Amino acid sequence: MRVLVTGANGFVGRSLVPLLAARGHWVRAAVRRDGTAVPGAAEVVAVGDIGPDTDWTRALDGIDAVAHLAARVHVMKDRAADPLAAFRLVNRDGTRRLAESAAAHGVRRVVSLSSVKALVDESQDAPLYAATRPDPHSPYGVSKLEAEQALGAVAERTGLDTVVLRPPLVYGPGVGGNFRSLLRLVATGLPLPLGGLDNRRSLIFVGNLADAIATALTHPNAPGGRFLVQDGAPLSTSELVRAIGDALGKPARLIPLPVGLLALGARLTGKQAVFDRIAGSLTVDDRAIRTALDWRPPQDFATGLRHTAEWFKASRG
Repeated sequence: MRVLVTGANGFVGRSLVPLLAARGHWVRAAVRRDGTAVPGAAEVVAVGDIGPDTDWTRALDGIDAVAHLAARVHVMKDRAADPLAAFRLVNRDGTRRLAESAAAHGVRRVVSLSSVKALVDESQDAPLYAATRPDPHSPYGVSKLEAEQALGAVAERTGLDTVVLRPPLVYGPGVGGNFRSLLRLVATGLPLPLGGLDNRRSLIFVGNLADAIATALTHPNAPGGRFLVQDGAPLSTSELVRAIGDALGKPARLIPLPVGLLALGARLTGKQAVFDRIAGSLTVDDRAIRTALDWRPPQDFATGLRHTAEWFKASRG
């Protein structure tokens, strides 16, 4: 099969492209700028910025299926004058443009990488299901839900097969954001006041997410699905920190401070959003993809974290 991967040089794309190539697929990588190398790709095409006016003609020529990974991603401090408009331009309008272009070029299927943020932004105790009513509030979450809706509208109008995957926190070699910050903190060996956290968080290893995308590109039961994905059983933040310490060879030193005290400190220092991500619960139920696509994550959490720790240690010299 001939597959176009957008965002091919990004965090997930760097795992997906070699995986697809290893499974015998011919892969064209769509990137923003000329001269970008994408290991595993048979061809690399620069498409410029993703948005409502992107010209996909060259990228889609002869393509059977598309894995759409490119997006404007969530950031803690957004400098855009109108964040919602900026997110919509890339995530909603860019996705619609790609889907319409794909249908016009005879592409059979588009698999779009969404996020649990399309369902909820805030932490919550109850797990998320495939049938959970979406209620995002952040500009990023709203734009990702609208991207899903735009994709569905194109599918209904043109007959294009579409699939949506909604991952929780993704980790693995090359990870950034809060997970990389947590790696750095644990690597210092300093005491961390997180021993009292008994929350639950779902995660997925980037290699497992790539495998789920590859499965969705070919499985006959995938079209129309909006699937949540995860590694397995959720972890508390304290369990995650201990596991990171073991993987790094730096046993975590956790101090069990009361959660209320941590919350107060976060409010006083303007770190409430960071605290909510660390201390809150957000779990997913992925039975829909396991049942419909007979999918299971090929790597367990311990293996995925070991690969992440090995990359992190190597990246620090």
